[in-house]
Amino acid sequence: MAGFRSLARQVRDQGCDTALRRYSLRKCLERFAPYGHRATWDHLCRRHGFGPDDRELDPARLVAALEELEEARAVWLAYEREFAARRRREKHGGLRRLGATDDWHRDVWGGNGVVRCGDPAVHPAEPLPEVIRRLVTALEDGPGEACPVCKGAELVWGGAPGDEPWYGPVCANCGVEVPPAVLTPGALARARERHSRPLAPAA
Repeated sequence: MAGFRSLARQVRDQGCDTALRRYSLRKCLERFAPYGHRATWDHLCRRHGFGPDDRELDPARLVAALEELEEARAVWLAYEREFAARRRREKHGGLRRLGATDDWHRDVWGGNGVVRCGDPAVHPAEPLPEVIRRLVTALEDGPGEACPVCKGAELVWGGAPGDEPWYGPVCANCGVEVPPAVLTPGALARARERHSRPLAPAA
C-alpha cells in the first residue's frame, strides 16, 4: 500500500494522465484528512477550483491542493513529534498517568480527523495549515471557552451516548467536532445544555 509521499509523487508526475493524478490525490486523504475524507476533499475542491467528480482538469490545481495538504500535514506531524517527546520525558520523570488530551490523541494519531467535520459540506474556509496551527495552539495553551479554530462561542452537543462517529461538542459556526480536551468544563456544560434544548420548528 502506497504511503503519503509516494502518492504525492504521483500527483506531481507529469507523465501520468490527469485522472490518475486526481486519484492519487484522493488516496492521499486515506493517509491524512484533517476534516475526515469527504469534508477534506470538499474543502480542497472548493479552495482550488475543481469539481469533486472532475476527471479532466488543470493539473496545476491538483498540485496546489496537494501543497496545501502537505503543509498542513507537516504542521501536524511536527506537533506529534513534540507531543511524543514530551510523553517520553514525562515517563522518564515517573509521570505515567494519561490525561484527557492523551486519550484524544490515540484516535487521531497521524492527523486523520484531527478537526473532523461531521457534515462534509460544512467546514472552515481558511487554509488547512492555518486551521491545524490554531488547533495546535489550543492544545498547547490548555482549555478555553470557544472553538479553537474559528473562536465561535456557540458549541452544541453532537450525538448521543453510543452514537457514531461523534459524541461531543460541535462548533455551530465552522462545523468542526471540537476535542473536549481543549474546552473548559463550563464550555462543555453549555454545549450539553444546547444539545438538550428542543429544536425550533421549521418555518
